[in-house]
Amino acid sequence: MSLLRLIVCVSGVYSMFLLWAIAQERLSVPFKSISSDSSDKFRSALFLGLCQSTLSSLSALIYILVRKKPGQSLLEALGIRKDYAPANGHGKSHGKPNTRYSPRSLLLSYLQTSFFITTAAPFGFAALSYISYPAMVLGKSCKLVPVMIMNVLLYRRKFAPHKYLVVAMVTAGITIFMAFGGEGAKKHNKGGMTSDSPYASLIGITYLLINLALDGAINSTQDEIFSRYQVTGQQMMFFINLFCTLISLTLSVLPLPYIPVIHETPGGKSEMAAALEFIRTHPGIVRSLVEFSVTGALGQLFIFETLKSFGSLTLVMITLTRKMFTMILSVVVYNHQLSLGQWAGAAVVFAGISVEAFVKRREIHAKRVLQEKEKAKLKSL
Repeated sequence: MSLLRLIVCVSGVYSMFLLWAIAQERLSVPFKSISSDSSDKFRSALFLGLCQSTLSSLSALIYILVRKKPGQSLLEALGIRKDYAPANGHGKSHGKPNTRYSPRSLLLSYLQTSFFITTAAPFGFAALSYISYPAMVLGKSCKLVPVMIMNVLLYRRKFAPHKYLVVAMVTAGITIFMAFGGEGAKKHNKGGMTSDSPYASLIGITYLLINLALDGAINSTQDEIFSRYQVTGQQMMFFINLFCTLISLTLSVLPLPYIPVIHETPGGKSEMAAALEFIRTHPGIVRSLVEFSVTGALGQLFIFETLKSFGSLTLVMITLTRKMFTMILSVVVYNHQLSLGQWAGAAVVFAGISVEAFVKRREIHAKRVLQEKEKAKLKSL
């Protein structure tokens, strides 16, 4: 049953996020205006996040309501209880006996995660103005590093020795990929630089590193929530996306001053107004925007189910292998040109991923053998 669930999760993540990646890359390039012959880039990253988080919270709510047990209240179905015993069921949490948690602490943890997500997304989107999509996809494969670092720093977790080897291989592969450069088609950003410029690459890598650091905080915080509370992946998905929607909506409608990456609308104009005006004058964006939001929302259902059932490191491994196919698909669909050195760097990254997959498979097999032995003992009794 566990294997079947893993297969369903992997299939869902792959299918939804491969389509999502194509839409995301399309959103990063200029769209033709109906009022002139010019083409402009869509820069409202908060609006993108708002669209996706709104659909994601709705899809999670529908899933929860459909699966709600007879006689169960809405708050119970949403995972809001009067208090929470430790999720491990042993009457202890982090060395404190009989610790219980209030719904307020759970909601604050959701809010913290939502803040990280809302902040991280614009940096990932902004990086695409300076580096190619394959470079960003491979860079996101370094997610193992911040996830492990944040788990160690924030929650004092430890990992098996082979995971540090995997992280080293992934890091080395990324370094090789970026060192060989030659990312292919030049991408012009608003400052006039191209992705082949060393300054542009440095800016893009900096944005990507910020995005990765926040991703590490997101995944480690989600792990902590699952370890402390009895919540499902869809319950977490609903509240996190609900808070993301509220945060993004608030920031989008306020006439904030220009803030690099986070709020790039100039002149104190609200980002919501700028985004709606862009959609009106560039209707070609609508299809990509809908595809981005819908596939992201459906994909998150599989993401959170995987996170709940198998943990963040397993989820990262699934998304990393998906990134390999995303990179290949991007090269084919958008005709990116990669050098032999870059392909070698990518091979090192995915070799590291293969090590993790191999060890994980051995662990699952050993656990299954042990379970069979336990069943045989019980039958003999």
